[in-house]
Amino acid sequence: MLELSIFQIKNSREPLTQISADLTFADGFYQRAKDLVYEVKSAHVEGQLFYDEPFVTGNFQVEADLLVPSSRSLEAVPLKQKFSFVENYSDHEPTQEEKELGLMIIPLDDDRIDVQTAVEDNMLLNIPSTVLTKEEAEEDLYPEGQGWEVMSEQDFAGQKKDQVNPAFAQLQGLLDKMQAEEDKDKAEDEEK
Repeated sequence: MLELSIFQIKNSREPLTQISADLTFADGFYQRAKDLVYEVKSAHVEGQLFYDEPFVTGNFQVEADLLVPSSRSLEAVPLKQKFSFVENYSDHEPTQEEKELGLMIIPLDDDRIDVQTAVEDNMLLNIPSTVLTKEEAEEDLYPEGQGWEVMSEQDFAGQKKDQVNPAFAQLQGLLDKMQAEEDKDKAEDEEK
């Protein structure tokens, strides 16, 4: 668990507190991320933290190699992540004015900044909503089974466009019947 002390950062003689660490992930993370991440193969965080009244601000850069489920088939897909995030930590509940600054302000119950959890949360937030295996992406493959299949929105729209609404089909039949009767009546009137 990678944790830092707000007190030490506030009182440090150095303007920046630097961190560089390889992270390991406990069972708690995998339970929390069970539908999003199969495995974290490696993760490294670099960061700088500094005190800027009234917050300690952390600027972090993360690189990670994950195995995540395909959004189509749930097969394991390797995913490389490289992202940055900034968080502000406060040892008190943010005031309304501080909230209006539009900053990510995290109030802490104690003196500890939990960098590990911050990285874990942002790692999950940075997983794309669509993740495909190489084959799914290149060949436009969709899963299917007995009596069911997944199709693209374009295929669905095309199929729906070609499909006749049963209510309109009945109405068209009724209109055709009425037109035929009208034509028959006209033909009879012309014969007279």
